[in-house]
Amino acid sequence: MIIQLTFEGKHYRANLQHGIDISIPIQEGKKNVNCYYADPVTFQTIEMGNFIGSVEKGGSVNYQKLLITPHGNGTHTECYGHLVATPVSINTCLKNFHFIAQLITLPPTQQSNGDAIITLASFKEKVKSDNLPEAIIIRTLPNTDDKLYRQYSGSNPPYFDPALTALLAEKKVKHLLIDLPSLDKEVDGGLLAAHKAFWNLSHQPRKEACVTELTYVPNSITDGLYLLNLQIISLEMDASPSKPILYPIELF
Repeated sequence: MIIQLTFEGKHYRANLQHGIDISIPIQEGKKNVNCYYADPVTFQTIEMGNFIGSVEKGGSVNYQKLLITPHGNGTHTECYGHLVATPVSINTCLKNFHFIAQLITLPPTQQSNGDAIITLASFKEKVKSDNLPEAIIIRTLPNTDDKLYRQYSGSNPPYFDPALTALLAEKKVKHLLIDLPSLDKEVDGGLLAAHKAFWNLSHQPRKEACVTELTYVPNSITDGLYLLNLQIISLEMDASPSKPILYPIELF
């Protein structure tokens, strides 16, 4: 299952059997990562008359209802419809699913007010090339596995400098994947400046650009170029639970 691809005039190959899942599995209850005071994920067994959707309880099949808040209950991908009045579905924005992606590890910069920000300066210090791939994945430090179940609500987690997301928009980066709850400060008075800059909402909205939040990239995965497969479900909302998969690529 080897495929070949070209980026900036160089030829790469990837083995599709060596995918690395950087999504966070969604499970029932409070063990999920959670933000913005979303209700915990619930799996409800369906019961109707003599029917019970649980083999453990004597039913013939397992049949459950899933209650989830895409923006708050785990890895999800969102489109510019997150910020506009007219409903926009992620399905109308994400039409391609494979991209060259660059994984970059950055530490937040502590501010005098206690906030921690992923800055434009730290990005430029790490990334020297002017040519960026279609997808950028930011892994923040410290990178501990409690990101798999961290409860972010009310914690003022790190967020992004709008100047950085504006640069990514200028460089035509279509997909930004982060391991934080949001590009913006948890409570910012509704400014959402980093989101708006990435989607260029004040001018011509970048309708194909998407943001994926609450990923988790283990420390064993090195920074560099990958093939990204960004998977969503066919959900007619501005956001969908998603499953980004990375494939190591090598020159040949």
